Amino acid sequence: MIEQTFKLEDSCIVMTSRDNVATLLHDVKAGESISFTIEGNTHNLVVKQEVKFGHKVALQSINKGEQIIKYGEPIGKATQFIDMGEHVHVQNLEGTRGRGDLKAEKEVNSQ
Repeated sequence: MIEQTFKLEDSCIVMTSRDNVATLLHDVKAGESISFTIEGNTHNLVVKQEVKFGHKVALQSINKGEQIIKYGEPIGKATQFIDMGEHVHVQNLEGTRGRGDLKAEKEVNSQ
């Protein structure tokens, strides 16, 4: 496992280059720029809406049905198109982790 380090000026957490969302380390206002580090490179992104601490922001455009990747792992799928810099939460994300109904559905469909 590669150790991930963060800079004091980072305003969010992005664990891997696979992540398509960042987790905010403080509240952010619409139009505010956030900074994050991926593989040693610092990036900036303008947030489109007010987003609270601990919530997610899209690092790139995410199409409807596409997986949401946080900390290198899929946590759900987009229920609609999500533009870069938009808030990613229950209004546009369907969680898929720990969903027994999806496992049962997959098993039924594979028979």
